[in-house]
Amino acid sequence: MLVVGDQEMEAGEIAVRTRKGKDLGKFKVDDFISYIQAEVSSRKLNLEE
Repeated sequence: MLVVGDQEMEAGEIAVRTRKGKDLGKFKVDDFISYIQAEVSSRKLNLEE
């Protein structure tokens, strides 16, 4: 789940959480895109590991 509130908008970041509610922290948008591309490339089935 991606959270973009007022604080995130001002900082140019997104807050990321898993479906189970684990907080993955805040990412700059470009950093998050790179993170997701790496996860997809490694074909991980469970992003919560």
